[in-house]
Amino acid sequence: MWDSIKWLIPNVKPPTWADGVTALLIVIVGVLFIQFIFRPIIFKFARMLEERGHPVMSDIAKNIFPSMRNALIFMVLVLACSLLVEVNLFDHVKLSRFIDSVYIYFAFKALYDVLGFYLKNPERFETGKDQDLLTPFFLRMSKVIVMVLAMFTIASLWNFNLNGFLTAIGLTGVALAFGIRDILAHIFSGMSVVLDKPFQIGDWVMTGDEKIDGTIEDINLRSTLIQTADKGLVYVPNSYLVNRPIYNLSKRTQRKVEHYLFLSTENNEAEIVQFVETLREQIALHPKTLKTVIHVAVDEIRPSAYRVLIRYFVATNDTQLMLQVRQDILLVAKHYCEKYEIVQVDPVQAQFVWND
Repeated sequence: MWDSIKWLIPNVKPPTWADGVTALLIVIVGVLFIQFIFRPIIFKFARMLEERGHPVMSDIAKNIFPSMRNALIFMVLVLACSLLVEVNLFDHVKLSRFIDSVYIYFAFKALYDVLGFYLKNPERFETGKDQDLLTPFFLRMSKVIVMVLAMFTIASLWNFNLNGFLTAIGLTGVALAFGIRDILAHIFSGMSVVLDKPFQIGDWVMTGDEKIDGTIEDINLRSTLIQTADKGLVYVPNSYLVNRPIYNLSKRTQRKVEHYLFLSTENNEAEIVQFVETLREQIALHPKTLKTVIHVAVDEIRPSAYRVLIRYFVATNDTQLMLQVRQDILLVAKHYCEKYEIVQVDPVQAQFVWND
């Protein structure tokens, strides 16, 4: 048996019973040390970090332990085998690369395990609600990068020629990019939505072309789920939203109210002017209207009617409150029309006469 491995370790010596017992004791002592001394130390250190307000460092300590444990067990086994064959395998020319490759693997595996933990528990990053969408995406990308780096690091250790492999990956990447360019456009648009934060879940939004109008229900990397005014659900590709003006109606602090009155041309002009001034004063007196912008004026004359523009702003984003203020102003206008005996004209009739 020992002659069969001399091609790998030329100066190997058949072990004695004492060598076998010593190697076995080293393995047992090493495993016991790792399990009952090293492991409690690591987890006690992790608990201390958690108690001192460093949950991320605590998670890292706990999740790198499996790879550290396996690396130590491997080291114990190599040490035991070195005593068994009476050769220092750590410095052996043919085995040192293999041993270093295993250590590199466990180092990258520790980082891979940490990323995997945060992929399952992204809230432990404590990045806030706005980052919950991007966190899993970047963690998945990081896991792929870690695997690629581990592969290239180990390959370079064995002096592999990676030029052809890199060329093939580059050509494959170009082909894939053309094949999934639409998907990539949606994904990067989703990242742009999260980073720019034009809206968030619960916001009422409307696109500039008014084709999309509703409340944000969910946001992911490819699309955004919007509940429309008729309670329907529509999945909108993020690239569509990014390439259009978006009005975040939930962010408004003021609401513009604009409507018209059509007064007959048979009314006395002085009374119309007095009515306009009085209505402007009444709008200014309302507690919910902004006093800086109030427009009440005759803005158009038609053959059978004066068109009176009424424009003001309400200091709210609540639609119900805005409608209540609009109702108040309309009732006030009706009251003063009756007071000044001003005759109104149906707007459809006024338009019809105008068209004639």
